[in-house]
Amino acid sequence: MQPVLSATERQRFDERSDQTFYDSPRFVTHADSAFLARLTALYANVLAPGDRVLDAMSSWVSHLPDGVEYEVVGHGLNAEELAANDRLDEWFVQDLNTEQTLPFEENEFDAVLCALSVQYLQYPGRVFAEFRRVLGEGGVLVVSFSNRLFPTKAVRAWRGASMEGRVGLLNRALDAAGGFEEHEVIRERPGTDPFYAVVARAT
Repeated sequence: MQPVLSATERQRFDERSDQTFYDSPRFVTHADSAFLARLTALYANVLAPGDRVLDAMSSWVSHLPDGVEYEVVGHGLNAEELAANDRLDEWFVQDLNTEQTLPFEENEFDAVLCALSVQYLQYPGRVFAEFRRVLGEGGVLVVSFSNRLFPTKAVRAWRGASMEGRVGLLNRALDAAGGFEEHEVIRERPGTDPFYAVVARAT
């Protein structure tokens, strides 16, 4: 697969290993409460009780609806954060910028969620292709983002793009990955932070 981002677009101010950057836990949320409430409402709308969910690039909180049971596998870069997330049934640490292949068989999940983290992916097309591989037919991918980021770790293409330009980057990644039907883009401002989400179904 041809990379979605050029070598220049993949550049970051801090090119140290991501595992070094995330060595210490950060028990914070990365958007305001209105954004997070809207994200939870979106999850409630697209997920069904009992779904097997991959919470990719996760942390100490998954923003899933309370009172609904899912089977949730968490992925992230900080073991302490993932261990503190009580919505995860299991979890693993993996740097997707150095290894894009996920440790799962095809069609294992009903949903893949990626909240407030996609801006750090240097190979988004390859990662989205893996998301598609582990999703069953009709499974849903939800990628959400706002205008906040760690500027030293976000890729150059994301830092320099407008919000609509960032939607375009995700469209490029989905097209490169293949296997997704035409997707929905949600654009709202429920609070101070703009709420953007791309929702794609696996074909």
